[in-house]
This record gives sequence, C-alpha cells and structure tokens, in this order.
Amino acid sequence: MIKRVKAHWVLFSTLLLSLPLHAQKSEEGYGVYVEQLKSEAIVEGFEAEFVEQAFADITFYKRAIKADKNQPESKITLDKYLHTRVPDWKVKQAVDLYHQHQQVLDKIGAEYGVQPRFIVALWGNESNFGKIMGNYSIVSALSTLAYEGRREAFFKKQLFAALTILEQGHIQKPQFLGSWAGAMGQSQFMPTSFLTYAVDYDNDGKKDIWSNPEDVFASIANYLSKEGWDDSITWGRQVRIPADFDLSLAGLAKSKMQPLSAWQGLGVRRYDGSDLPNVDLQASLIMPDDENGRIYLVYSNFHTLMRWNRSTYFGSAVSYLADRIKKGS
Repeated sequence: MIKRVKAHWVLFSTLLLSLPLHAQKSEEGYGVYVEQLKSEAIVEGFEAEFVEQAFADITFYKRAIKADKNQPESKITLDKYLHTRVPDWKVKQAVDLYHQHQQVLDKIGAEYGVQPRFIVALWGNESNFGKIMGNYSIVSALSTLAYEGRREAFFKKQLFAALTILEQGHIQKPQFLGSWAGAMGQSQFMPTSFLTYAVDYDNDGKKDIWSNPEDVFASIANYLSKEGWDDSITWGRQVRIPADFDLSLAGLAKSKMQPLSAWQGLGVRRYDGSDLPNVDLQASLIMPDDENGRIYLVYSNFHTLMRWNRSTYFGSAVSYLADRIKKGS
C-alpha cells in the first residue's frame, strides 16, 4: 500500500512539474496538486476514505493567493491604527461582554493565571468578539496557499494539522471555516496553534473555538499561560523620553531589557511626567512609529503578546483595549 501511494506521489509530482509555468497556478494545476496532497496525507497516516471526504468539493481560492501576495504595505500611524481597531463602540462592547461573561472569565483567569481583561481584548481584536471569523473553507484555503508555493512547507503543515482537527471531531466540515490564511474561530488560531493550545473547557469532547465562549476564553488563556504570561503584572505603560535620549536603546530584543530603575536614570518618565514605578521589573522601550509617536515601556507580558502576533501595533491595540476595559469605558 505504501509503495503504491509513493508511486502515485511521484507520478503527481512529475505531472505538476510538467505543466507550463502559467498553468501551475491555475485551477488545472491546483487539481493535480490536490491529488498529490491527498497522497501525502495518506502517507502521514490519515485513512484514504477520510482524506477523500476532507478534500471533497475542494475549491481553488484565487482570492487567497491574491491576498497573500498583496498584503498591505502602506504605513499608517499607531494613533490611526488604534482609532480604527479600538473605536469607542468596540470598547463599550468589550466592557459589556466582560461583565456578561465575568463569572466564567474570572474562573478561567484564576485557573490559567491571566487577567480576564486581556482575554476579552484578544477576543475583540481577533474576531470582533466572534462576529468576524472568515468564510473560507479551511482545507481549501490552506491547500490553495500551499499550492501557491511561496510558503508551501508552512501551509502544508497547517493543512495536515487541520485534517487532524477534522479527524478528531472538534468541528464538522461544513462549519470548518476561517480566514483566507487559515486562521480559525473566535480566537483565530492557526491549526497548529489549535492543536497546541485549544481547550475543551466544558468537557463535551470538542475544543470548540467557533461557537463555545468557554472554550474560546480558556483557549486564549491557555495560549498566554503556556507562553509565559504573568498575571501579577500588566503589559507596560506609555512614557516620555528626554530630548537627548539614545534611541538605539529602544527595541524588543531581550538584550535591550533593563530594570525600571535604569530607565528612570536615563530620564524616562510616565506619560504625565511623574517618576516610573519603584518596582523590580525588567522592561523594553519601544517606539512603534518613531520618537515622535507613542513610546512605551513594555514588560514580559507584551513580549508574550508578540508571540501571538509579531506586530507591535497589534500588541499595542490589545493592551490599549485591555486598559480601557479595566477603566470601564
């Protein structure tokens, strides 16, 4: 059986390579590539019948390829980004939902060592509290992006993780939807992140990050906890720097972290001009735009947010929303 599968794999690879270059990113080329993926999936250990069902009605998403190639490069300021991502109406929703789910949020927060306001802030920034999760078939989107080729190994790994999620029965195929890039559910986990961090909090046998708020909250909290979150501290604070400040000290590299007392000695102050907290904390100084924009001292929890999403704009938006939730408006 394995020899036959490998023979088919070689055949499909040969056919794919023999197609003209213009056809290799066509629907015809995609169909050949999907047959190769199916053979690889069987080699990975998935049952042939399951594989056929998973890839039935597969769709070539030209829009996903276009979106992957043309991600926005235009520069906006952090102020404009925060105004767009965290408008007052979203803050109000976040505060209302925080109170609506406070009992379970407090329970999960205590169990995982994560302040509930950060769980809600991530929930809001990722999917607008579950309202925007994407309408792309996960299997189709990931196989399309693997076929596109720029990050083939990455998207194939995500595809096989997605098949595992289906095989384990956490979601049925018609509901197995997400973004064009394969991010899923209210937490927008990629499939490998799902397998590592998703939680079946209500013990119903499914890690349902699509429709079960308890599973969503616990999965977000579990991610943060496993990545080193410390609920005894916050994320950081906005600060001011003196005119003669050495800008080379800024950055998220671990080597640039210093105690708050050291930053105090360098002239860094709270945004209102008062002294920094007199506590033993290591911090990084970041300038998401430049020295003329917002400047922050950020703690280890912000570094954890960077593992969720490497954008300092994203981390700033989550932190800003979490602070607004704490404030209550």
